[in-house]
Amino acid sequence: MAIKREPEKHANHERWLVSYGDFLTLLFAVFVAMYAMGQTDKKKAEELTQSLRESFGYSTQASAGQKGVLQSHDIKPIPAIKPEMAVIPITDRMPPAGPRQGNVGGGAGSRQMAGEKEFREMASAIEAYLVKQGFQNKVALSITQRGLVISLKEAGFFDSGSAKLKSESIQTLRGIADTLSRYANRFRVEGHTDSMPIRSTEFRSNWELSTARATNVIHFLIDSAGFSPESLSAVGYGEFQPVVDNSTAEQRAKNRRVDIVLLADEAAVGEARPEIMNHR
Repeated sequence: MAIKREPEKHANHERWLVSYGDFLTLLFAVFVAMYAMGQTDKKKAEELTQSLRESFGYSTQASAGQKGVLQSHDIKPIPAIKPEMAVIPITDRMPPAGPRQGNVGGGAGSRQMAGEKEFREMASAIEAYLVKQGFQNKVALSITQRGLVISLKEAGFFDSGSAKLKSESIQTLRGIADTLSRYANRFRVEGHTDSMPIRSTEFRSNWELSTARATNVIHFLIDSAGFSPESLSAVGYGEFQPVVDNSTAEQRAKNRRVDIVLLADEAAVGEARPEIMNHR
């Protein structure tokens, strides 16, 4: 009896789809696992970040009664202060720079004359105060043979072409005057401009502008800071006493200033100009 042969099976050319499907399944599982691991790490990182923020007082959810933890609203940027200024307390009013007796800014009375030591103390105290007020870049301090020189830059105290003090500078100027008035020295207020000519209905030239600015500072010291007129003098130099050349806009800005000079004892008589030292 003849054996029947089964019909020859045709080759299955689509078997690769099984392997391909298995590969996609495994690939999907790998990506799911990686995603899950990534989410776990992110959560842990957030927990670590939150813990560190709370430790350093930056968390708004920190307990108000928790000791050793600062609230975020109590943290403020720390300004760069020179080492010699670190021991000077910073308050809303100027810290005392020396003994103060007798009338403010008036006759000598029992107030002492300031010398180089007192000039340095006042300069450090004023610098600390300026940092507190945010005016450290608008006032320059130097100690010269004439005495302590406080240079009020135009950008902080006057509008361009104007001799009127800016309202936002009044508090800062009053704080500076509070420390200067503690000594019996005389004061000289000097107005300076750059070399750019000015012609307006109010000022014919830089002479008038510089003199008007110095005079207005004088009036402020008398009317608002209680200085005695006998201790003050004003002068306008126009553009003829620059501290730097007037070649660039930045240099011209440095020359536009009003200098309040707390005169040394010898300078009150001779008012010599050569500088012998700088505070900065």
